[in-house]
Amino acid sequence: MKGKKLAIITARGGSKRIPRKNIKDFCGRPILSYSIDAAKEAAVFDEIMVSTDDEEIAEIAKTFGAKVPFFRSKETAGDYASTDDVIMEVLKSYAEIGQDFDAFCCIYPTAPFLTGARLKGAMTLLDAADSVMPVVPFSYPPQRGLIINGHGLLERQFPEYAEARSQDLPKIYHDCGQFYACRTKAFLEAGTTDVENLLPLVLSELEVQDIDTPEDWALAEIKYNLLKMEHSQE
Repeated sequence: MKGKKLAIITARGGSKRIPRKNIKDFCGRPILSYSIDAAKEAAVFDEIMVSTDDEEIAEIAKTFGAKVPFFRSKETAGDYASTDDVIMEVLKSYAEIGQDFDAFCCIYPTAPFLTGARLKGAMTLLDAADSVMPVVPFSYPPQRGLIINGHGLLERQFPEYAEARSQDLPKIYHDCGQFYACRTKAFLEAGTTDVENLLPLVLSELEVQDIDTPEDWALAEIKYNLLKMEHSQE
């Protein structure tokens, strides 16, 4: 889409489950650097910035080519601040210094599988939508899921689908947790990137990995090296 575009990379310092997660070494360099590189490779953003409350993260961000024009407030650096809260603060802070953007892409700092081509594609999709979200299909139909009840016994969450064939069930997707692209006007009106006119960008499971635990981290590095090896053989 036309107009000024902003890449916002969210990287606070207070990660609990994996300490210093946003700048932890991932296959040889800080994981944050992969998100910055992807934004640069997309070649569609007028500005690439990192929103952080942390001096060390800010210095690493600037080393890899991102800007840190202001620091995150205490309110948006806390455990209960949402991504939408951070985006809103960034857009308002830019407006206060006389800079406005027609669209933005909020990128998570732990997205090493993200590529410039994916980001460029998402921003192009905004020509036909107000927001774009990368999604991946659940590997097993959630409709066939089981829960453990209060007696410690298994029961079906959705018993009406007990006899349904997997191939007959509608495919359900989940958020990849990598980025959100959105028109600024739509975001400011709704207060969220999860607007009505929301298009999917469907990714494969090899391109997606939640990184919330040390086990997740190890799996992500295995996937990353596998993809890197596949690309080198093409």
